[in-house]
Parts: sequence; structure tokens; C-alpha cells
Amino acid sequence: MSNDQPVVLVTGASGFVGRHMSPVLARNGWDVRRAVRKPTGSADEVTIDSIGPVTDWGAALAGVDAVVHLAARVHHRREEHAVELYRIVNLEGTLHLARCAANAGVRHFIFVSTVLVHGRSTDGRTPFSENDVLTPRGLYGMSKAAAESGLRRLAQGSQMRVTVIRPPLIYGSGAKGNLALLEKAIGLGIPLPFADVRNRRAFVSVENLTSFVLHRLSHPDGQFNIFLVADDEQVSTPEFIELLAAAAGKPARLFSMPRLVLSSLFSITGRNEANESLFGSLELDLSKVASTGWRPLIGLNEGLKRALRGFDH
Repeated sequence: MSNDQPVVLVTGASGFVGRHMSPVLARNGWDVRRAVRKPTGSADEVTIDSIGPVTDWGAALAGVDAVVHLAARVHHRREEHAVELYRIVNLEGTLHLARCAANAGVRHFIFVSTVLVHGRSTDGRTPFSENDVLTPRGLYGMSKAAAESGLRRLAQGSQMRVTVIRPPLIYGSGAKGNLALLEKAIGLGIPLPFADVRNRRAFVSVENLTSFVLHRLSHPDGQFNIFLVADDEQVSTPEFIELLAAAAGKPARLFSMPRLVLSSLFSITGRNEANESLFGSLELDLSKVASTGWRPLIGLNEGLKRALRGFDH
């Protein structure tokens, strides 16, 4: 690699988003330094055993121009048993890394947060926007909101620019969670009881999220900025399933079932989050991100095709 290339440290580089993002940044002029927990011997790796308030970031941040912070403690089905993990990793670990980065002379810190800092649903209200008063739900959303607040204060007192990105559900090859469950059900030809759902939800492909991160790295305006980032299309659950089925070359076997019955089933099985994400609306006002001149690289239909085609980096 050329010594003239700017250096970006990507945390969570071995995770779902990081595995997609790192090679794209490398192809677009960045010398990528990948922070991983389990090294593979690759020359671009730096090993970080754990992220927390005392992590030694010295070697990882040496000569770094920008940081893309993806690593986080994600959803835990029994959140009440993971309070400390969320605090140590998502809050204290993020702020410690950001302070170390500022002290090391890093110019730009990009924090991938979550739309859940706004809540889980826009039912009965206008789409979420960057100017909303935050009402996070759950320990995960609360930990991310607290980290954002700390980053705002840090940016105001340092020379390092900070960008916060709040994505909705990120989909792509290798994604887990509800997308993987829907994909499996469609592949097996299992009928799904969502034909009558009339919601609207935002999604973002990992390609589009990566595209916006690259855009921000090249256009780091403002000392502290927050962006909601999503695909252009905001669709209902049955529309999403139909598009996913079409991408898989399978029929979308949808039928109707009363929501009260389905909600009860989700509650009994302890999947209340799935209940909200499948039935509730989550709409985003994307006017701010559009004002930067960035546009999604691909549409929802193409994004789902790429998700099912497999990891091709």
C-alpha cells in the first residue's frame, strides 16, 4: 500500500458489517486497519481482546486519520442480565476509544449507532428525524443514546470531528436475526401469516450503509453531525417478504391471521421485539442525508438479491 493513503481503523471488522465495509474502503483509497478479537494472521489486522474503559488502543491508533466504530454489544434476548455488558462495551468502551482517538490526533470518528435511540415504532406519529428528542427503548438503545451524548460533548471539546449514523435494520449477505429467519421460511415454502399487515418500515442494505460511510470519510463537514441513513424505499412487511421471495426465486406464501393471535404467540415465545418489527411502522425522514448529496447506491430489490447471492467481496 502507498504511504500516501489515509489510514482508517475499523472496529468490529470481523462482524457482519465490517466484513463488507473493510474491503470497500480499501478499494476506495483507504489504508484499512482492521481491529479484531481473533487474528487470522492478515497484515492489516490489529488484535483487541475486548472493548471497554481500559482498552489499550495505542498501537491500533498510531498514524490513524479516521475511525469507523462498528463494534458493539448487540441485542441480548434477556437484556436484564446484560446491563453491565451494554454499559462497558457500548457506552464506556465507545467513549474511551473516542478519547484515545482524539488524543492520538485522529481527525474524524464515525460512530454507527442505531435508529432504536428514537424508539421502536412510528405508529401514530411522524417519521423519525435527527432533531427528535430521543426516547430509546431497551438497554441496547439506551446505551447507544448515552454514547451519542458523550460523543457530542467530546466533539465540542476537541479537534476531532464526530459523525453519528443511525441505521434501521441492516440487511445483506451474512445478516442474522429476523432476515435470516424469513429467508429460511421462504426457502422451505412455509406460509407466513402477514398478508394483512399495513405498516411502513425503513431498511438499509449493508452496501448503502458502507457507501454513506465512505461518503462521510470524504466529506467530513461539521464538528458533530447525526444522520439517519436508509434505502429510499420504505415498505410494509408483506411487501418486504414478497421482494425477498422474488429475489430467492420462490413464491411468497402469505396468509391472514388476526394480529391479536400473532401478538399472543410472539409474547408466549418471548419474541416481543419481533412482534414490533413485523407489525409496527418505523419510518424515517431522510431529508438531511439527502441534503449532503449522497444517494443510496442500490435499491431494496437489488440489495435483497445481493443479500441472497452470498458474500462476494
